[in-house]
Amino acid sequence: MNFWWVNHNQTFRQEFFGRYIWSPKRKQNDQINPFYETMREVAPGDIIYSFAESAVQGFGIAQTHAYTSPLPDEFGQIGKKSWDNKGWRVDVNFHKFPEPIRPIQHMHAIGPTLPGRYSPIRSNGFGNQGVYLAQIPKPMALVIAQLASPELLGIIQGIYIAETAETPLPELRGVLEWEDHECEQITHDGHLGDTEKQSLIKARRGQGIFRQNVIRIEHFCRVTHVDKPEHLIASHIKPWRESNNEERLFGGNGLLLTPTIDHLFDRGFISFENNGELLISPVAHEESMQKMGIITDRVIKVGNFAETQSEFLEFHRSKVFLKRGMHG
Repeated sequence: MNFWWVNHNQTFRQEFFGRYIWSPKRKQNDQINPFYETMREVAPGDIIYSFAESAVQGFGIAQTHAYTSPLPDEFGQIGKKSWDNKGWRVDVNFHKFPEPIRPIQHMHAIGPTLPGRYSPIRSNGFGNQGVYLAQIPKPMALVIAQLASPELLGIIQGIYIAETAETPLPELRGVLEWEDHECEQITHDGHLGDTEKQSLIKARRGQGIFRQNVIRIEHFCRVTHVDKPEHLIASHIKPWRESNNEERLFGGNGLLLTPTIDHLFDRGFISFENNGELLISPVAHEESMQKMGIITDRVIKVGNFAETQSEFLEFHRSKVFLKRGMHG
């Protein structure tokens, strides 16, 4: 279990009551922001403190790893000009404290536990501007819990577990909503014929024309070596939900994968270098990976990819693959 602190002043109500946290993937100038990269390190079961209006408003238990999700509609005009339309989302089951905890009133207790680097609050108890999500040490988490919630204190101390993270469903809530919205737009697009609409929607699940196009390039699952078509999914390298209509049907944007490997690839737990080296996310659970057929104790090569696949693999490594940020 790790401990996190989110400073979400202007989006507090949307995120806290919507039960998620969301950040852009990059700064406006496309530079890496270490406090967005931390989203990729959160794991189900982690504790996240919610800080807004100069107070810790409550805590949440992470339900998922980070996954790509569009800028939430409920943000309205917040971030429209400065944030990219796609970012990282983590589903979080938030709980309000009976009384918000104002660090400024408790710095005699909190101060000695602040992290030496990347602290989400300053020594005077005010939030650190520019910090969205930061990891905090267990002693700091314990001090806040002792001030706020016997229930949370018990969870952290391991005395009892009042709630555990749910097993993520095959379709994450935000992803499903996003894909349904995309399908709705395709259905009502007057510039597309009925046949093209059907092809694009079928491509969402690796079927139809897209599958035929992928089979011209790929012939088996590169990880498991399964080659029976009935056991393989035509998986988008650049996710269907993030692709334009041409990319959704393009064979170079696809791999043939068994369902388990498709799940790991789509959720960013694995990726591939252009030279065929299998990449395993540092946030992935090693024992589970092994049970799902991923060898973790040595470098695995799955064969070089076609030039048409390289651009899409670069997107996957940059925008989907879960990496460690400044704490890795």
